[in-house]
Amino acid sequence: MSAQIGATSAAVGSVVGRLFEIRFGAFAGLAFAAMMLGGCVLPTAPLVGKDPADPGAKVAGVGYRSSIAPYSSLRPTVPSGWKEQNQRVTPTPKSGQ
Repeated sequence: MSAQIGATSAAVGSVVGRLFEIRFGAFAGLAFAAMMLGGCVLPTAPLVGKDPADPGAKVAGVGYRSSIAPYSSLRPTVPSGWKEQNQRVTPTPKSGQ
């Protein structure tokens, strides 16, 4: 009985293997042909928007905004006392304190 099951599974396996190889080969060939022919197709519709090569095309204005606008020079200065530096940056006291 096990010899019969083994022979049947071998026969089914070889048939399925051949069908898979044929179908996989056909699918791979079809996919390859689609990719090759897809690169040859020219666009029939114009691109969205104005033609970039048209010198008379209206475009949005260009503004300038500095990326380093809040920059202030931090060149070396004369050292000052730490008490004076702390007094400059301490918050003002609230009334009643």
